Amino acid sequence: MNRMTIPQTRNVGLPLMNLIRLKGIPILQQLHLEEQLLRTSYDNWCIINDGTNSPNIVMGISGKPAELLDVDLVLRDQVPVIKRFTGGGTVTVDNGTIFVTFICNRDAVPCLQLYPRPIMSWSSQLYSRVFQGFGDFHLRENDYVFGNRKFGGNAQSITKNRWIHHTSFLWDYEVRNMAYLKLPKRVPEYRLARDHLEFICRMKDYMPRSVFIDKTVEAISTEFSVKSEQTDPFKTNSKFVPSTRLLTRQELEEVALGSQPESPLSESLSPCPCNEI
Repeated sequence: MNRMTIPQTRNVGLPLMNLIRLKGIPILQQLHLEEQLLRTSYDNWCIINDGTNSPNIVMGISGKPAELLDVDLVLRDQVPVIKRFTGGGTVTVDNGTIFVTFICNRDAVPCLQLYPRPIMSWSSQLYSRVFQGFGDFHLRENDYVFGNRKFGGNAQSITKNRWIHHTSFLWDYEVRNMAYLKLPKRVPEYRLARDHLEFICRMKDYMPRSVFIDKTVEAISTEFSVKSEQTDPFKTNSKFVPSTRLLTRQELEEVALGSQPESPLSESLSPCPCNEI
């Protein structure tokens, strides 16, 4: 990947963070980029993708479609199903979803222990600055909530020297898209058996879309020396083979028929049992 030289003069003493701002990039393409940056880069990255081009379902690396999806409905509507390289739960994403991802070296955040909970705690402190004055923001178990209603689902992977934390923020959502998701067996205690529409909320009821993105960049700038990436981030290494992939229609049809064969994936990273929407 070609990158511009990053000046070392700004915000002396803060670690460097390359910022990639995208709009409407397909979520599969974004996940491939994230996986490559985690595995092949030695830099810190933040990726903000303002919406994805069409509805998709994204599952964690250990997710089972039969348990998490209404597969017949997914097949009928021909909704793409992606199995990503990180842990976490299952989420339906579309143009109303805002994605924010941090990919960092182990020493990027001073004194941060590379375990799921400390990383979640760090991220929630950063976002508490973003949402200050815009709602009753909290980290509840592994979710970002206003009050007791979820608007952000998180997933992570941690390697020996690097980690990734990515969030799908529900700025808005289509009610009909929630029908693709079953109630998972493992749910946060605070959910209290609520269905999807009682459990989640829309960020747009609390703050404007552009304000959220601007304040996120502002919050990142308090902890990192931020450099906006100007080169094409999708000039990828042709030798890199991502493990994130689309499930085939045949795989989903076999699930619908009651047969769910194990599909081998490439080397996986340490999954975090974080729940998404």
